[in-house]
Amino acid sequence: MLIGIDWGGTKIEGVALLPDGTELARERRDTPRHDYLGCIDMIGAIIAAMEEKTGQRGTIGIGIPGSLEPKSRLGKGASSTWLLGRPVEKDLTERLGREVRVENDADCLAASEAVDGAGAGHNVVFAVILGSGAGAGIAVGGRAHHGPNNSGGEWGHNPLPFPNQSELPGRPCYCGKHGCLETWVSGRAFEAEFALHTGTERKAAEIMAMKRGGDRLAGLLWTRYVDRVARGLSVVVNALDPDIFVMGGGMSNVPELYDELPPMIARYTFSTVFHTPVVPSRHGDASGVRGAAWLWKDG
Repeated sequence: MLIGIDWGGTKIEGVALLPDGTELARERRDTPRHDYLGCIDMIGAIIAAMEEKTGQRGTIGIGIPGSLEPKSRLGKGASSTWLLGRPVEKDLTERLGREVRVENDADCLAASEAVDGAGAGHNVVFAVILGSGAGAGIAVGGRAHHGPNNSGGEWGHNPLPFPNQSELPGRPCYCGKHGCLETWVSGRAFEAEFALHTGTERKAAEIMAMKRGGDRLAGLLWTRYVDRVARGLSVVVNALDPDIFVMGGGMSNVPELYDELPPMIARYTFSTVFHTPVVPSRHGDASGVRGAAWLWKDG
């Protein structure tokens, strides 16, 4: 049995799978935000619950909203800032009493979709998360690509390309810089734009419902949002030219994205043609947790 844990900023989800992908159990609980040890304990409780339910002991793969330093193995680049500088792998191993494999959550998404999801059959898969934060993972030949700095796919912390005057210097980001893509293209950023213009807070789904109902401001903010995502992905095409873009996170559930985003990307790429498929993840919100389980797929 392979157990995957998706340690997100708002929820921690676990799944238990057979090697053929058959799901045996699933658990999902709210993240104890800003409580690092509370998160470690909750992961232990979720795993214990699934193992009790199945009567089996599993391998454990964990996707985190950040990554680990290649040498020190301390948390880095985490939007859940309470992981920063923490010995995540060591603490999880001690709490669970067995070896764990820890990878970036977007890398888990990329691997999941490359193995048996929307990216299956494609060699280079660029998987994008547009959720409470924004990030990406790269899978090559069905395996996540990391690089010597464990920084492959840190798309959300590049500056917004081709900014106009109103977008400079950009909003402050938790990473200490200004104008990172995450501050423009995450679901929270979309909601923040609406709040800035109206003084009213709405969830992304509510704003999209207003757009579909003919609300002019909601429509303008959506078009601006798609344009910013397109600018961000255009430089990925210029640098990597992946075989497919697979979209995950809450904003990937907006169907208009798949009609409007490709022609917008084409406006910004250096190439005069853009044929790259832009598709939603096949496994939806479950893809990251499945990818975490797949960290042990080959033993």
